[in-house]
Amino acid sequence: MNSLECGLYLRVEQMENGPKPLPLQSGFSRGKAYRALGLYNPSETSDAYFVLSNDRDEVWFICNRHLRTHALLADETCFHFALRDHLMEAVG
Repeated sequence: MNSLECGLYLRVEQMENGPKPLPLQSGFSRGKAYRALGLYNPSETSDAYFVLSNDRDEVWFICNRHLRTHALLADETCFHFALRDHLMEAVG
């Protein structure tokens, strides 16, 4: 069963020699959170691939092993944001 929580934001923690594509070589940045737009689980692997929009507004399928959860923000609509901006809003 695949289910995707509304407003799930993920941050990149790229694995060295991890599954391709490597997010930091594909337009993603450390220090940002990315909204999960979808989820794909091909039958030939146990990995799941999240659909994310990178900093160049390209849509990519990134392996779950490169990602860590950041927050559930159901009211947020942006594709990505700087983590420091979000932390300041949460504290401020």
